Formats: sequence, C-alpha cells, structure tokens
Amino acid sequence: MAVFNLNVNGKKRKVDVDPDTPMLWVLRDHLNLVGTKFGCGIAQCGACTIHADGNAIRSCSTPISAVGDMEIVTIEGLSPNGNHPVQEAWIEHDVPQCGYCQAGQIMNAAAFLKKNPNPSKEEITSAMSGNICRCGTYTRINAAIQTASKKS
Repeated sequence: MAVFNLNVNGKKRKVDVDPDTPMLWVLRDHLNLVGTKFGCGIAQCGACTIHADGNAIRSCSTPISAVGDMEIVTIEGLSPNGNHPVQEAWIEHDVPQCGYCQAGQIMNAAAFLKKNPNPSKEEITSAMSGNICRCGTYTRINAAIQTASKKS
C-alpha cells in the first residue's frame, strides 16, 4: 500500500492503495465517484473514460501510480451544473437509451472537441470509434457531437 495525493475534479484527495490499483477502482471504491463505469476491464469499450491533464484515458487500465500529479476529471467534474456543451447536446439529441456508456462517451467527446473544435463527420466517427454503445445510438452520438462543436 502507498499514499497517493490526487487532484480529482479540482479537489485534493488522498488515498492509500496498492500502486497497481486501476484509477477506475480508486474513483469508484475509494472516492465514491461512481459516474465512471466498468465495462470490459481491458480498455476496449470506453465506459471508464476520464480526463488526465485534458486527455481522454481509460481508467480501468491506468494504475494510480501512473497518474502522479495529473489533473483528473471525471463525469462528475466535467461541469458544475451539467451544462458542458457536450452534455447539453446529449440532452438535445436524446442520446441515451440504457445510459451505461454515456459518461465515457461524453468524456471522450469533450476531450476530442477540446483538441478539434470544428471536426468533420469522419473525424467524429474516427475519434469515437473506441467507445462502444451497446444500444447502438451512434447516429445520435455523432449528431450531438456535431451540435456541441457549434456551441463550444
């Protein structure tokens, strides 16, 4: 076990965990931030996507020891009132069905739009290809990202 000082959603947090503990479990089990979901455990589905220094990463495969002093943002910290342009577009386009993958989808889309604020449809499809939606709402996801790009 080791003590790690984290910057999560703008707050300093301290946890005492094994250095190999994936960030997903630190967030969910130790910090009670349960918006980030477990999907596959092998970084293939995107349900566990969070931001580390603004980059979308898979928290299920990122050990806490790799995080260091990076600024971590989860879905709970993306915006204080749920009014991030991607979140607003998600509502406007009625994207979720079951909702399970949505936090990861939103976090990936937000990081993508920060780097590419005016993407083409093809760029959106490519950027989001690593996030799986079991309900198949890809058309609405892509439309929401296009809408969000106009609001950003």
